[in-house]
Amino acid sequence: MTSSEFTGNRDNFCYRHPDRQSFVLCQRCMRTVCPECQTQAPVGVICPECMTAERKNRTPAQKRAQRRWGGGGTITAVRSGKPVVTYALLAVTSFISLLQMIPGVGGQITDALLFAAPYLYPSLSPYPFEPWRLLTAMLVHGGFVHLALNMLALWMLGQTLEPMLGRARYLALYLISGLGGSVAVAVIAPTTATVGASGAIFGLMASLLIIGRHLGANVTGILVILGINFAFGFFVGGIAWQAHLGGAIVGALIAFILTRTRRREQRTLQIILLTAVAVILLVIVAFIPPLILLA
Repeated sequence: MTSSEFTGNRDNFCYRHPDRQSFVLCQRCMRTVCPECQTQAPVGVICPECMTAERKNRTPAQKRAQRRWGGGGTITAVRSGKPVVTYALLAVTSFISLLQMIPGVGGQITDALLFAAPYLYPSLSPYPFEPWRLLTAMLVHGGFVHLALNMLALWMLGQTLEPMLGRARYLALYLISGLGGSVAVAVIAPTTATVGASGAIFGLMASLLIIGRHLGANVTGILVILGINFAFGFFVGGIAWQAHLGGAIVGALIAFILTRTRRREQRTLQIILLTAVAVILLVIVAFIPPLILLA
């Protein structure tokens, strides 16, 4: 298209500023908007009129979330746009777990990353000291179905939680919940080896329950799903329900902290409390399981 053809078409100019050319369309009404009129949405941008209409159509729960969590957009974009941390976790976890399924190398990957309490206490077992397994167990799974279910849950939960909490808080929630799952396995079943991101996933579900309740939303559906998934671990063999329990407890605790320290001036306190949760988990796993193993 030539320059004269472009300038001759009024659709190539901002509808609010006819003298400003632009190549960007509002994702709602598809009208051209200049940079001054653009508001970032989860996908693309929207114009001021569509933003106003969207704010008017928000539900009471979304309005409460907007007031309590801050930000200038809708509840689905309170902190940022795309949930890039969720996408990164999905990509890394899926890649490593799929490598497990390659004959000849899969077993080596699983053995290198799974978690079992004896790896924390070399003086009580023939295994080397490898504490990083508390977290690396989240990267490997017990099969394709196990991987698919966890990644589907991560994708669904991350779409809501990451934009609401922000990337750093969301990542902290995921990792500390996963740590809580491994610690629960070490304390309750110290001779059990475990793999999977289920502890972290249950932490996300429990945190969504607590945050939703804090915002005044109807959390019955989340509670039912959490209960069904937790009970499922008792009836199907090979599932470490201990990781589910630990992840859910820690996730709920972290969500409680986040809802009580959401103001900007409480950021330092929030970091201290989240760090304290992680430290307490490490202290627990350092002292309680050896007593069980020695019993």
